[in-house]
Amino acid sequence: MVAEARPKRVLVVDDEPLMVDLITTRLEVSGYQTFYARNGRGGLERLAETRPDALVLDINMPVMDGFKVLEQMKASGLLAKTPTMVLTARNQAADVKRAISLGARDFLTKPFEDQTLLLRVARLLRPPRSAPASNPETGSQSQLI
Repeated sequence: MVAEARPKRVLVVDDEPLMVDLITTRLEVSGYQTFYARNGRGGLERLAETRPDALVLDINMPVMDGFKVLEQMKASGLLAKTPTMVLTARNQAADVKRAISLGARDFLTKPFEDQTLLLRVARLLRPPRSAPASNPETGSQSQLI
């Protein structure tokens, strides 16, 4: 008998109740187990409690914004363990650059297409690709496809 794999767990941190409902519903229909928090501080608490496989994080939130969450996750080592996508209405190049420099693996702006969200979350959950292996005979590197 083959044991079923547990659903991937995704934490959504956003202060807009309708947005949380929309994102969690889309993810649940696609087979993910979801959790949520409505501000950055609550997000950090839920992150410690639930240990999700991925995090979808808004930037503009009360109590603690998404940039501060990224900074604290990076400082504590949680960011390396939890692939994070920023999902926000902010779409300035400086915001994208800051989020990525703090360790976010992806950045998606609102409004978004459902299919785009699902594809990006699936990509976020894929294991990182390893570096190409060197071929000792030719000295060249093989390519991963």
